[in-house]
Amino acid sequence: MTQTARGDVEIQSAASAESSTFESIDPRTGEVVGQHPIHTAAEVDDAVAAARAAQHAWAELGFSGRKQQLDKWRKLLAKRVDELAGLICAETGKPLDDAKLELVLVIDHLHWAAANAEKVLKRRKVSSGFLMSNHAATVEYLPFGVIGVIGPWNYPAFTPMGSIAYSLAAGNAVVFKPSELTPGVGQWLADSFAEAVPEHPVFRLVTGFGETGAALCRSGVNKVAFTGSTATGKRVMASCAENLVPVLVECGGKDALIVDADADLAAAADAAVWGAMSNAGQTCIGVERVYVVDAVADRFVEMITERAGKLRPGGEPSANFGPITMPSQVDVIRRHIDDALERGGRALVGGEHSVRPPFVEPVVLTDVPEDSLAVTEETFGPTIVVRRVRDVDEAVTRTNGTRYGLGATVFSRAGGAELARRLRSGMVAVNSVVAFAGVPSLPFGGVGDSGFGRIHGADGLREFTRPQSVTRLRYRSPLNPMSFGRSKGTIRRMVRLVKLVRGR
Repeated sequence: MTQTARGDVEIQSAASAESSTFESIDPRTGEVVGQHPIHTAAEVDDAVAAARAAQHAWAELGFSGRKQQLDKWRKLLAKRVDELAGLICAETGKPLDDAKLELVLVIDHLHWAAANAEKVLKRRKVSSGFLMSNHAATVEYLPFGVIGVIGPWNYPAFTPMGSIAYSLAAGNAVVFKPSELTPGVGQWLADSFAEAVPEHPVFRLVTGFGETGAALCRSGVNKVAFTGSTATGKRVMASCAENLVPVLVECGGKDALIVDADADLAAAADAAVWGAMSNAGQTCIGVERVYVVDAVADRFVEMITERAGKLRPGGEPSANFGPITMPSQVDVIRRHIDDALERGGRALVGGEHSVRPPFVEPVVLTDVPEDSLAVTEETFGPTIVVRRVRDVDEAVTRTNGTRYGLGATVFSRAGGAELARRLRSGMVAVNSVVAFAGVPSLPFGGVGDSGFGRIHGADGLREFTRPQSVTRLRYRSPLNPMSFGRSKGTIRRMVRLVKLVRGR
């Protein structure tokens, strides 16, 4: 099992086929950050078995008991933000402040999941309806058991924690397989949980390459949460299908930003550049396309060109963004830029010369054909394609003209909410960029080739549970159709009753 873009990848690392360990590498310098085991299928099975053995006691703590334990972990994370942020920087190359921003979101989401799990998942009464009014009816959301989480490298703490924190809050155990590019971050998260909650070893770690991820899918976990490329997501689904293991799949995106004629152009330009260039463009919900209404296009293009032209990548603290974390992604970025220029596109900022591994300088493209790679495929680099459109109707059509449907952005003073409803995407930010990711109560996920299922929010909590419906007889009804001993007139009376009550 291999992957492009964000999750398990078929590259690098300093491990040979015969090796039982591998090294994580600082993409800025090539220096070794740490060494980690390549877990075999048998070792993965053992980790799942150990997690399952601990899960029952964790579930029996109840919502308030688990909240107390997760609060301990949250406080430890908050206390040691600088330590984990430094490790994220070392394994991804991103600037320190970007790593800290990621952890701020982690801590806030962990708090929300622990604080809201009871309200969302506890047993509640529901209406029995008039035909079954002699029964009490309840629904309750119970933990699956053990959740396998396969995480990405671009946000190695924030993204997997959207599954880990919510799974744990719901009463599950978790076995986490981080990307082989960021195993140290995964190890730190698992170790910190063990330190904060030593009595409940329900958060386990396995490390390695695609084979380890495939083993996790076949290990007997009760559900798999995967973040990565669409191609690998399909392989994960195929592996899980062998045992009917349900999956949550969050894949890539080709997110667009729409600029209406009445937009705040300065704010829109700032959002477009940050959404496209932050984290070196390695953001699934980042901005890769812009559709700007022709009436304001000239001024907007000037603004975005000016802002992007000032940015510089690098490994030093003063750099605006870091390197391309996965070396093979550089070739994808180069190919997209070359294809766009060869097919008549123009580079307003940067160009072919901007690709200088491991860094890629900002690239702003325009006049790019809609069927070019830079428009149709996820680039995952600090590039952006700007296209003029007649009106917002054309912008909506072109935004929706992709097989992806993860996030989107709209800038419009008057029509933002209505434009958002017309977009085929899981999330939309109006007059801001990627704001939805920072709202713990909002579900996060996509449609189409961007995947299915949701993390975050109430939907994210329910995603890691199985609903159980229960009826309880309160009193015996004179009309009982569920018996071979029913009278001959029972069904006739029920038909007459339903016509009277529901047939008007």
